[in-house]
Amino acid sequence: MLFNSLEFLIFFPTVFILYWAFSKDYKKQNIILVIASYFFYGWWDWRFLSLLIFSSLLDYYVGIKIEDSKTEHKKNWLLVSLCSNLGLLGVFKYFNFFTDSFAELMSGFGWQVDALTLNIILPVGISFYTFQTLSYSIDIYRQQLKPTKDLVAFFTYVSLFPQLVAGPIERASNLIPQIEKHRTLNSTLIRTGVFQVFIGLFRKIAIADNLGIYVDTVYANNDIHNASTLTVATIFYAFQIYYDFSGYSDIAIGTAKLLGFKFNQNFNLPYFSRSLTEFWRRWHMSLSFWLRDYLYISLGGNRKGIVITYRNLLLTMLLGGLWHGSSWNFVIWGGIHGLFLSFEKYIFSTFKIKTFNAFGYVYTFAVVVFSWIFFRAQDFHSASNIVHKIVSLQFGTLFIGNINTFVNGLLLLCIGLCFDLNLFKSDIALENYGVKFNTLKLSLFVSVLIIMLCLFYSTSENFIYFQF
Repeated sequence: MLFNSLEFLIFFPTVFILYWAFSKDYKKQNIILVIASYFFYGWWDWRFLSLLIFSSLLDYYVGIKIEDSKTEHKKNWLLVSLCSNLGLLGVFKYFNFFTDSFAELMSGFGWQVDALTLNIILPVGISFYTFQTLSYSIDIYRQQLKPTKDLVAFFTYVSLFPQLVAGPIERASNLIPQIEKHRTLNSTLIRTGVFQVFIGLFRKIAIADNLGIYVDTVYANNDIHNASTLTVATIFYAFQIYYDFSGYSDIAIGTAKLLGFKFNQNFNLPYFSRSLTEFWRRWHMSLSFWLRDYLYISLGGNRKGIVITYRNLLLTMLLGGLWHGSSWNFVIWGGIHGLFLSFEKYIFSTFKIKTFNAFGYVYTFAVVVFSWIFFRAQDFHSASNIVHKIVSLQFGTLFIGNINTFVNGLLLLCIGLCFDLNLFKSDIALENYGVKFNTLKLSLFVSVLIIMLCLFYSTSENFIYFQF
């Protein structure tokens, strides 16, 4: 079920009314949330509910066993969680990728190997809820968290529908305490929740989807376009994926507020960063902090010398790239970020600085946009073709295509950038932007957003991160 669908427009008000009808009994509210979340997830394919239930049962039990076991057995239970969850993720997401890659490698040596290919469908959201349950088990193992004994509360934590299929990846230390206590709904949560939901819808439906029309046209026919058109399309894609995913996060966070929960911020104006290091503190923050805390630090972080630090940064980003999908393009995308993060680590430590000057905005945006080519292109051949044309300066007349499509995308992008620039200059987080709005001001703002959504509605597209 999509946030930007008619089904969700019916689903959420129904859940909202039933949920708050039991406002005095949070345990009954949790049961309603589990049922609603399973319905929400099963809307795509009810068969994959078995995987969600399996991961939930497994890590609920493993968490208790880690806490209760003797020291020498704790690691064994953690390995049960790691192997089971990563094993499922590996089979459903990477089996065909690795078998095909192995067959291609062997053919390079003149050995013909028939790749074993299974008709495996990728379950929606498996990458997100797998990381969420893993962090729970790891935190208990590290003695940073006590396991919950409330099975329904844990099932609610794993399956809570606003963040189930594309994050934010919420830590148990933040979300479970909220699930295990009475929740209230006040005027501030309603104002900021409604505001953030409509901002998210505008970012997704109006900005991202309209930019995507131009991007899809150009990237689908990259052979016939010159560097000018490919560069513009890539810049459009940089903002398409930002407004698409930040829009999803805004809807998720706003919806959670209307249920009495506070999620952590997932985006903080990432394109206003002066270094790639800063970019990753602002982009998909729940994932970048997860990779830092559970992968980079587990590899040794920066505790074992500068060379090992570079290795850890590169490995973290390579695996972070692979997490996004079973394609070498994603690995290359992660590798580019890993290399530049290592470069920045060297510069910052050598010259004793924390970030770059104003030029850093240009440098960071250029690196990020360049790396998006590999993220967006269908395969390595397409990506290399686009890079070759841009690097060899094969510029020419910009292909506009459908003038209305191009102008709409450009106009809406300018509106989005002006709004973000205002947030940046005011140093205001989006989740707090509507706090001081009175009812009239909020109503007018939301009304304008609804009008613009109707004017610039294109198609009800999937969110980009659903494929990851």
